[in-house]
Amino acid sequence: MGAVAVTAALLLALLLSACGSSDSSSAAQSTNTFPQSSEPANLNPADFTTQIDNPYFPLPVGAQWHVRVTDQEGTVQQQVITVTDKTRQMGDGVTARVVHDVVSEGRKPVEITEDWYAQDSDGNVWYFGEDTAEIHNGKRDTSGSFEAGVNGADAGIAMLAHPTVGQTYREEYYAGHAEDRSRVLALDQQAEVPFGHFRNVLLTEDYSPVEPDVLELKMYAPGIGQVLAQTVSGGSEREELISFTK
Repeated sequence: MGAVAVTAALLLALLLSACGSSDSSSAAQSTNTFPQSSEPANLNPADFTTQIDNPYFPLPVGAQWHVRVTDQEGTVQQQVITVTDKTRQMGDGVTARVVHDVVSEGRKPVEITEDWYAQDSDGNVWYFGEDTAEIHNGKRDTSGSFEAGVNGADAGIAMLAHPTVGQTYREEYYAGHAEDRSRVLALDQQAEVPFGHFRNVLLTEDYSPVEPDVLELKMYAPGIGQVLAQTVSGGSEREELISFTK
């Protein structure tokens, strides 16, 4: 996306975010039935499938996303996300799809993760945690791993079936470690990345009480998933979709 387009998108996001305190947005959030912070999700495993076809977050087996990750310091990383044919039963009893995620720098892996997702009968995609390892000088740091139903961790929403502006939800929950939350800012945005130009893009902002100074904007294109992400506070990381294959 060009500099002008990015600026416009960020300004719109900030304006929409500011509108979150209005009566209409407050009313929308007050009727939100999804977990917001630490409340239990109370999920029924029989209500879930590993066949994930949410238009903003599709995870068909074999799909692969190639992403370029950059920051203002000049660091360039490559991220490859692959939907595997594997499933895993989580601690809360839900069977989830395993998604393999590798971040590399200079062709050397610096982070390897298996993420776990499942979709409920209404079409909402839930996130059940991750088995992750950051690699530094040959040593693996797995402290970021957590699993819904284990040690107090619980599931969160990765993508709503029917997002509406102002709607909020938690994306994950492991107290003090993983408490990301999201707010829907717009449903009619445009985004341009190396993979192409997209319309009717969903725009969200992500934030967390664990890192209160960090704010990230994310854009999701129908039929593709996330195409662009930009940290606008507490960092400068930018993620752009380079290619996508089903």
